[in-house]
Amino acid sequence: MKNMSCMNCESVNLCRFIDLGDQPNGNNFPTEQEIDTEISFPFTMMVCTDCWQVQIEEFPAPEFMFSNHPYITGVNMPVIDHFRKMADRTIEKFELPPHSLVLDIGCNDGTLLRVFQEREMRGLGIDPGARTGRLCREQGSTVCETFWNSEIADAVRRLNLRPDLITATAVFYHIQDIHDFVLGLKTVMNDNTVFMAQCVNLQDVIEKNQFDHFYHEHTMIHGVAPLDSLFKRHGLRALDVEYYDVHGGSFVMYVGLETCKYATQPTIAAAIRRERDSGLQDFATYDAFRQRVEQNRADLMELLKRLKSEGSTVFALGAPLKGSTLLNYCGIGPELVECATEVNEFKIGKLTPGTHIPIVDERSVIRQPDYYLLLSWNFLDFFVEKYDEFLRAGGKFIVPHPTARVVGHGDIRRVAA
Repeated sequence: MKNMSCMNCESVNLCRFIDLGDQPNGNNFPTEQEIDTEISFPFTMMVCTDCWQVQIEEFPAPEFMFSNHPYITGVNMPVIDHFRKMADRTIEKFELPPHSLVLDIGCNDGTLLRVFQEREMRGLGIDPGARTGRLCREQGSTVCETFWNSEIADAVRRLNLRPDLITATAVFYHIQDIHDFVLGLKTVMNDNTVFMAQCVNLQDVIEKNQFDHFYHEHTMIHGVAPLDSLFKRHGLRALDVEYYDVHGGSFVMYVGLETCKYATQPTIAAAIRRERDSGLQDFATYDAFRQRVEQNRADLMELLKRLKSEGSTVFALGAPLKGSTLLNYCGIGPELVECATEVNEFKIGKLTPGTHIPIVDERSVIRQPDYYLLLSWNFLDFFVEKYDEFLRAGGKFIVPHPTARVVGHGDIRRVAA
């Protein structure tokens, strides 16, 4: 489907700012027998020069992308730790009592639901994924295997379910009709309900050259200002915003009905000012971003080709969705990166989308490479600790952002600073 108008404000004043070329669905990992039938899609990002919403120009059908989604939250320890901190912070902030009902939209394998359930909350998940839905139910959580929209919200309301907290972590930017999504929220909310959306932070994406946060699932990348306008259009009110380092830089926005009992905090106005002052409402900022990304690609390819010519071995560490964007945009295949190591059972034994690098079980690696290309660069601190022995033995990480650089054990203190 092609976007002819802004998904937020419906303006037609959309400007393309980066073309990442035709790319496959980054979460569809083919086998050797399937590579000849792999489908690619155009991949261009745009910004609306009226409300400054960033969005993809064209996206595949959501059923194609999400019905057999291979991402599993529960194997990602940094995210689990983040969920625990975020849940405790939210319960404290809004003084949520035991037995409050948490509705988690895009619940995946139920990891966040279980965090709230450990804190004596009730939970209900909404997610279209068949694989993850099975995992969610096996762990004792209730999940409705469907997409969230106003129709599903009507069904929830008819069941007389009134959530105290609605969560959407790493899902509120996967939506094709964000207005229908918000209408669904409003249907089930009352003056005591808080909607909590965790979003990749557009300001971090632009300032840190994180172009691989763009992929077909991410129909939109959010800033606080465009979201504040969106919620106002639907009679909702932004209450607060907090920033986290997870995923390379995220914000959590809390939202209630216009009539809700919670006051709007000064953090909202401050965030909007900060975005404006950083140039997020100036197209020149996005054009400069494109130029930096193109240079980043050239530098990374030069580094990998030099290492290859020197006889060094390079593996990829992880095969995340963002890694597919980077590998395909740069044209990095098995001639430069021998394999990718993973812990996710749904990816092991497959190939990376488009670039067809073999994916192997991380635990089966006996011969360590000279370098790991850190596709999950957003968890650098975690991997530094996990791969301490590798780094102490002289192994090195290649970190692609914000500039391509090599990180060895002697660099760790400087990187952390």
